[in-house]
Amino acid sequence: MTTQSTRQPIDERIAERHDLLSPQERRAAATLLEHLDDLATYRAAELADLAGVSRATMSRLFRSLGFEGFDDVRDHLRVLRTSGEPRRVDGAPNTAAVAAGEHAAIVRAIEHPRLPEAAGLIALADRVLVAGWRNSYPVALHLREQLAQARDDVRIAPVPGQTTGEELVGLGADDVVVVVGFRRRPSHFGRFLGAARATGATVVPVADPSALGHASSASVWLECPLQHELAFDSYAAPMALVSVLADAVLAACRRTGPARVRAITETYETLGEVE
Repeated sequence: MTTQSTRQPIDERIAERHDLLSPQERRAAATLLEHLDDLATYRAAELADLAGVSRATMSRLFRSLGFEGFDDVRDHLRVLRTSGEPRRVDGAPNTAAVAAGEHAAIVRAIEHPRLPEAAGLIALADRVLVAGWRNSYPVALHLREQLAQARDDVRIAPVPGQTTGEELVGLGADDVVVVVGFRRRPSHFGRFLGAARATGATVVPVADPSALGHASSASVWLECPLQHELAFDSYAAPMALVSVLADAVLAACRRTGPARVRAITETYETLGEVE
């Protein structure tokens, strides 16, 4: 177990203690920083050799940074990766394992038992607001674009360069707010959910398990996993969920949905906007 907070990245620990390290320990720390992304491919002795220091020096560095040993350092990096920080800790990717993980995540997402309920609420709402920030924004935008094919009055928030407070004003019990919030969410995410719920609107968060603490603000909670076998999160499962959710909304809109799709296609052709 680490003796310092596992939430403080190792590079920050090194920066804080750098002036207290011996010259040999500084060399060891520099080598450690150079190899954080592929640390799993090395043994502690190999890192010591790369740094030109003794194994004892490398061990002292680990302890001074709050780790019991090299395995503890690697576990720490895995914790950071799980929280969303992009670090490679497993060497070269196993593509078969990555594909299998993606498939499992997609199946879990699109078979969510409350997805039909959410689709029905979105289809029948007077207005729909889809909100998302940071890495969640492309998912939210894609969902808005798909829903706009099936029904009218679907908005996105925040509009680039704008805030979100004005988007909530005027919403009520006949409206739905879909809030996309995957990990490394902005600090105001919870406040936005609370404010959306206070309008009386139905609130449908689409989020990974790390947002479970916000579930109490949800009318319908759609949990969707992220895959993080690689350095950066994969959004294959969220995008698959968006497609299935939009398809279900279109089906729930019955005759009005297909009629809207045809009208949009005709407008595309009139304007010459798409091939």
